[in-house]
Amino acid sequence: MYSLHFYGEMLADASRMDAYVAALRKTVRADSVVMDLGCGPGVLALVACKLGARRVYAVEPANIIGLAREIATANGCADRIQFFENLSTDITLPEPATIIVSDLRGVLPWFQQHIPSIIDARKRLLAPGGVLIPRRDILWAAVVEAPDEYEELVGHWQDNEFDLDLSAGTRLITNTWRKTYLKAEQFVTEPVRGETIDYSEVDSADMSAEISWRVARNGKAHGISIWFDSELVEGISFSNHPAAPQMIYGTGFFPFSRPVNVKEGELIKLRLAADFVQSDYVWRWETDFFDGNNQTKASYKQSTFYGVPLTPALLQKSVSNP
Repeated sequence: MYSLHFYGEMLADASRMDAYVAALRKTVRADSVVMDLGCGPGVLALVACKLGARRVYAVEPANIIGLAREIATANGCADRIQFFENLSTDITLPEPATIIVSDLRGVLPWFQQHIPSIIDARKRLLAPGGVLIPRRDILWAAVVEAPDEYEELVGHWQDNEFDLDLSAGTRLITNTWRKTYLKAEQFVTEPVRGETIDYSEVDSADMSAEISWRVARNGKAHGISIWFDSELVEGISFSNHPAAPQMIYGTGFFPFSRPVNVKEGELIKLRLAADFVQSDYVWRWETDFFDGNNQTKASYKQSTFYGVPLTPALLQKSVSNP
C-alpha cells in the first residue's frame, strides 16, 4: 500500500490530477453513480461529488480510508459518499456504477492486482454502457544508455573495499528492474509502441510483447526504458514519456546482464512478458543484439524470478504452494 507521503506526491502531480479531474468533468452528470476504486484519501470521490454525481462509492482496503472519511465530512460530501473498507473484489455495490475511476498502477500498469481488479469491477460492478477511467494504457519502450543508473545497481556488487567477490549479487540485481527518471537524450533507439490495455475488453492480467529497434546512434546500451501513455476518456490523456514533464510514475529501467556497445543501424529484438503470479508479476525480458551483418553479438534471458535469492526451504515452499 502507498504511504501518506506518496499520496501527497500523487496529489501534487499536476499532469495526473488535471487529467483525472478533466475526465470526471467530461463524464459526470447529475444522475451519475461513481465508484472510486482504490480511493486512497478520497480526492477523486470528492471531485465526483462536487461535480454533481448523485451517488459516490469509495472503495479502499487500507487504513487511509479513515482520512478519506474525515476529508469527505470536512467538504460537506459525507452524505453522498459511501465508503467500503475492503477489496473491490469482496464487495457488492447497492447499485451498478455508471462510472468507475481508478489509478491502481505502479510504475507500469502491470502492477499487483490492478488489472484483475479492473476486470472484476467491469464485469460485476459497472452498469451496461458505463464508463471506465482510464479507458486504455499503452506501453512504450526504448533502449537507453544509462551508465549512472546501471552503476547504481551493480556497482556495490562489483567493487568493494573489503576485497571480497560479491559478483553473485550482480547476477541477481540485473534480474530486477526499478523505477527511474531517465531522459530522452539517453535513448539509443527511437521509442516503439508495445502492448495496449483496453480496459473495456482486457480479460487477462498477463502481458507479452515482441519489440524490435534499429539503433539510432552509436553508444553503449545499458537497458530498456519502459513507460506508458494513458487515455482516460476520449480526448483526455497524459504520458510519462521521458521527454514529458516528470510524473509520479517515473519509468521502468530493465537492465541488461551486461552493457553492450551498439552501432547505428544495428538490430535489437526484445521479448517482454509479465505473468501474474500470486497477486504480483514475474517479469521476463529476453534481448538479442545483432551486428551489421545480422550476426548475434549478445543474447540475454532475464527474469525477476532469478532476481530473488532462493534457499532450499523457499524452493520447497514454492513447490508446495504453486
